[in-house]
Amino acid sequence: MIEKVQKIGLKRESGYLYFIDKQGDVSRSLMARGKKEKTCKSSKIVKIGLKRESGYLYFIDKQGDVSRSLMARGRKKI
Repeated sequence: MIEKVQKIGLKRESGYLYFIDKQGDVSRSLMARGKKEKTCKSSKIVKIGLKRESGYLYFIDKQGDVSRSLMARGRKKI
């Protein structure tokens, strides 16, 4: 089940990878395609200071909001 944590309405640009950094803010970095220069510079887009809880996966959904989902841990053997 997906649960919205915070509504920010982020407008995405193509060619960038959007993620939630260690400080709980939304950041982006340029995606590497082919044999371009290797640059790992990331820039903060929105400062929200999100406090993460253990056992959840945090991500940016299609509407541009921060959401979370329960992580699947410990699969059963068939």
